[in-house]
Amino acid sequence: MTVRVAAVDLGASSGRVMAVEVGPGGVALSEVHRFPNGPVQVGPTLHWDVLGLHQGILTGLRRTAHGGPLDAVGIDSWAVDYGLLDATGALLGNPVHYRDARTDGVAARVHERVPAEVLYGTAGVQVLPFNTVYQLVAATGTPQLAAAEQLLLIPDLLTHWLTGARVAEVTNASTTGLLDARSRAWATTLMGRLGLDPVLFAPLVEAGTVVGGLTAPVRAEVGVDRPVPVVAVGSHDTASAVVGVPAATDRYAYIATGTWSLAGVELRAPLTSEEGRAANFSNELGVDGTVRYLRNVMGLWLLQECLRSWGDPALGPVLAAATQEPGLAAVVDAGDPGFLAPGDMPARIRAACVRAGYPEPASRPALVRCILDSLALAHRRAVRDAVRLSGHEVEIVHVVGGGALNTLLCRLTADACGLPVLAGPVEAAAYGNALVQARALGAVAGGLPELRALLRASVELARYEPGGDSAAWDRAEEIARGVSRCGG
Repeated sequence: MTVRVAAVDLGASSGRVMAVEVGPGGVALSEVHRFPNGPVQVGPTLHWDVLGLHQGILTGLRRTAHGGPLDAVGIDSWAVDYGLLDATGALLGNPVHYRDARTDGVAARVHERVPAEVLYGTAGVQVLPFNTVYQLVAATGTPQLAAAEQLLLIPDLLTHWLTGARVAEVTNASTTGLLDARSRAWATTLMGRLGLDPVLFAPLVEAGTVVGGLTAPVRAEVGVDRPVPVVAVGSHDTASAVVGVPAATDRYAYIATGTWSLAGVELRAPLTSEEGRAANFSNELGVDGTVRYLRNVMGLWLLQECLRSWGDPALGPVLAAATQEPGLAAVVDAGDPGFLAPGDMPARIRAACVRAGYPEPASRPALVRCILDSLALAHRRAVRDAVRLSGHEVEIVHVVGGGALNTLLCRLTADACGLPVLAGPVEAAAYGNALVQARALGAVAGGLPELRALLRASVELARYEPGGDSAAWDRAEEIARGVSRCGG
C-alpha cells in the first residue's frame, strides 16, 4: 500500500507543505506550497503571525488535495512557543516569539525558586533563556495568562484548529522544561513549585497517534469530501528531522541545521548528570521512546541576519567569496546569547572577534568565513561533548536540514570533527514527519531502522571526508573555550 500525506513543516523563517508518497518501495517528496514566517513587532513585543501560518497550511492542504489523494496530515514546527486559549476556545492574542526580550533575566529568578540542578534532574533540558518554563514565569500575573484555560504549543495549536483536538505531543512538550524526561509525563510537582497550574497543559500523546480528523469546515476549505486523519508526528521539527536521518547504524551523530544547529546523538534513555548540565546538554524526547541528547547552538541565524543587514544579497556569490578566505582567521562562540536578538549582527560578530583576541574581519567574505568556521567549531564541540558524556561511539556525522546545501559548512564540519560528514536530506523534517504518518496508516512497518532504510533507498546524499589542519582546530577550540569560561 502506498499513501500520499501532507507533511507540514514550519521553520523559524518559512513554512512549507510537502506532498509525500510513502510505500514499501520508497519515499517521494514534492513541495506544494512555501510561505514566509517571521517575527512581527507590535509595540514592545515580538510576536508570531500564527493566523498567517494557519492560512498558509490551509492553502498548502488545498493544493495537495487538488493534486491527488490526501490520506493524512501531520504538523511539525519549532519548539517552546505556545498559544493560550480562553474558556470559549478563543486565542488570547498572537503567540509571543521566543526572541522577545520578556525572558531577559527570568532564568535566574526561576533558579532562585527551583535550583537549576533540580530543574535539570527532572526535565533534562539545557538552559536557554526562551525555554517555555521561563516564558510562563515571565507571563505570570498578566491578564492573558490569568484568563487562559488551555496552553497549546505551536504545532498542537495548529492541529487543534484542523481537528478540534487538544493534545500535547511528547517530543515538543519535552522542550518546555516542564516534562519529566524519564516518565515522559508532565512534571506537575515542578509546575506547582513555580506557581503554574497543571490544568493548563493538554493531555500528552506520543508521536504516531491519530489525534482526530479534519473538521467538516476544514474539509470544505481544502476541498476533500472524505475523512482525513491528522497524525501527531514528532511535532518538534528536530524530532522529525532525526527520524529523517538516513543512518545505516546507530554509531552516528546528527546535526540538524537551519536557523539553529542542534547537534548530538540518539540515546535510549535520558542522561541528567551534573556534568551534562554543566555542558548545557538537553535530553529532548524523540520518536519511539528515544532521546535526542544534544546541544542547541545559534546556527545559520548568524549568517541570515548578516545577509539581512546587507540587503539580502544572493547567497551563492557570498559563499564562493568566503571559500577563498583563510580559514580560522577569527572565530566566535556561536552559542553566545548576545547573538540571539535580531539586529546588527555584523557589528556584534566583529566585537566578539575583538573580545576573543582576533582581528576584526575586514570584509564581508571574511565575516562570512568567520561565521562558518565558528559554526563548524561549535559542531565539533557539541559532537565531541555528546560522545564524551554519553559514551556513545560515533563513526560518521549526518548533517540534515538547510545547512546540508552549504558545501563550505559541510566541508568545514568534517574537518573540525575529524569525521566523515554525510549531508542530506535537506527536507529531513518533512521526510520524518511523513514516515511517521505512513506508519500510523499501516503503509510501512518497523522501527526507526526500517524507516531510515526506506529513506536511504530514496534520497541522494553528499559525502565529505575530513581534512585540513587538525591542530589549528584544536587551537581555535582552546581559545573559544577560554572566552566562553570568561563570559565573552
